[in-house]
Amino acid sequence: MQGVPAQFSFDKDRAQFRHLAGLPGVELYHAHISRYAFEPHTHEAFGIGTIDTGAERFRYRGAQHIAPARSLVLMNPDELHTGESASENGWQYRMIYIDPQQLEAITGERGWWFSDAVRFDPQRAVQISRLLAALWHVREPLERDGMMQSLIDLLRPHARIGDKFPDEPAHRFDIVKSFLRDNLSCSLTLADLAGLVSLSPYHFQRQFKAQFHVTPHQMLMAFRLFRAKELLTLGLPAAEVALAVGLTDQAHLTKTFSGRYGITPVRYQKQVVASR
Repeated sequence: MQGVPAQFSFDKDRAQFRHLAGLPGVELYHAHISRYAFEPHTHEAFGIGTIDTGAERFRYRGAQHIAPARSLVLMNPDELHTGESASENGWQYRMIYIDPQQLEAITGERGWWFSDAVRFDPQRAVQISRLLAALWHVREPLERDGMMQSLIDLLRPHARIGDKFPDEPAHRFDIVKSFLRDNLSCSLTLADLAGLVSLSPYHFQRQFKAQFHVTPHQMLMAFRLFRAKELLTLGLPAAEVALAVGLTDQAHLTKTFSGRYGITPVRYQKQVVASR
């Protein structure tokens, strides 16, 4: 079945990706998941979508959320989250991931931010789902741009623009996050990271988990796999991607990538390169 990674053990679980031609930093995704549970992962982009049927349970910013059918899922960039079914027959959903710089270019506005991860808004959910389905097949740039503007108009009532995101004070662990991103292929220790903020390894891990709700290693893996997506999109062989992001080999990449995104890296690459 097209779009179903080899790691899915249940034949009704499927996931597909597509890049929106002509708009770098915009990725479309739709899936039906019944039994698969996504491990903590991140998108360095806004994750915006609709639950079409069923319900999803996910952990985001330290809290558990339930997104029922006809609700909106509104995630800010660089926030680790999970995902699993909260209904007997799973959940079907559509998402669009928009890079913050691309969103700023589209809207001409800085500082978009969503304060609520889930909003129950049946009317807008149906409209947004239809738009995302249409964007999957759009070919004309002018039509694509019009659809993106319509999407922004539908999202605007749920966004805080120029409010929280740009003015949010820097956290002491931001230097650690930057260090992890800059050293994906390095062999790091807890002491290396703790030294950046003048803490003992013990107190560093405790405070880090309290702030981000994941361990430093889980965050490193999330950053590695997001970078892997970028390199796969450029057409690099999976074995080279694995080494570039600090994983031991292609098998390691396949196992960890599938656990975070629900699709093998090779299948992901075929889908997104074909849509360019």
